[in-house]
Amino acid sequence: MTKKTRRYVSEKLIRGQRRLFFRITASKEGKRVERYIELPRNEDSPEFDREYWALRSGISEKLTAPKAKTTYGNLIQQYRASVGYRRLKIGTKRPYERVMNQLLEKNEHKDVRKVTRAQVRAIHQKYADTPRKADHYVQVLSVLFTYALDELEWITTNPAARITLYGPQSEWQPWPKALQDTWERYCLEHNEDIALTAMHLGCGTGQRPGDLVAMEESHFDGEYMAVVQEKTSERLWVYCPQRLRDFLAQRPKKGRFILAKNLTEPMTYNTVEKAFRRVRAAIGTNAEGHVMHGWRYTAAVELAEAGCSDAQIQSVTGHKTTKMVMKYRSRADQKRLSKQAQEKRQ
Repeated sequence: MTKKTRRYVSEKLIRGQRRLFFRITASKEGKRVERYIELPRNEDSPEFDREYWALRSGISEKLTAPKAKTTYGNLIQQYRASVGYRRLKIGTKRPYERVMNQLLEKNEHKDVRKVTRAQVRAIHQKYADTPRKADHYVQVLSVLFTYALDELEWITTNPAARITLYGPQSEWQPWPKALQDTWERYCLEHNEDIALTAMHLGCGTGQRPGDLVAMEESHFDGEYMAVVQEKTSERLWVYCPQRLRDFLAQRPKKGRFILAKNLTEPMTYNTVEKAFRRVRAAIGTNAEGHVMHGWRYTAAVELAEAGCSDAQIQSVTGHKTTKMVMKYRSRADQKRLSKQAQEKRQ
């Protein structure tokens, strides 16, 4: 290596070719450390002068440490492009996206290789007041880290694996008739059309909240609502009860969709949920603890209480197995048996 006339410039012969480098000297843990940044090969060129003086003055981009490729941003970008993610139903993707967008907002440029199990556990505990949210956050992290481990080979262990989750919390409750009536009165008095329409669709058809926003005016023929469930891709023709038929018949049409954003687009799930939360907060304790998914539960329990068979309930809700149907039926049976038992006391 031969020192050049310009300060900090060194020459190296690499595979028979002369190459020039800018030498940076530093001290690390008491030891002298040298770093070499390659310069344009023609020291008489304007390009050489620009780069040399940029390095001398400390403004060269080459002085910045290279960005890690193993960041949350790159991980999420590659996971979103994966076959596994693209095959997920839209309803499954939606909660995934909420978590991934939060990660991008706070940790986009952080290196996933440096994440520890203790950090994941701390995140889980941070959301302890909302156990379902805490568990879901960790579950999405685990999916991302599994992809980084198995597909990208960035890490050797999954720091989110086997984190003890809070588990199932209180079950969704069906909406009693009194609450449905209170909800309708409040919505009519305060022009809360979104929350009112969603409640009628949910309780009437027994479909998931994510399926309600996809219902089009043309899907209702006066008796049946044609539904393609987002989660199962199951096609159903759900006969609408009289209360829902009357409601749909008298309400003005505002576009292609029943829950219409404009003439051609549906409202988003988030828009409906915000309207729901607003009305629930206004009603107060009577609606406390009740959620939108409870509308689906309401339809199933009312069908069971009416004496419908498992097959009849499944024809409305679209459940693939009888496991959930048996759960609805047990609630209806408990109510019926309670009446029989108390009547015997008399």
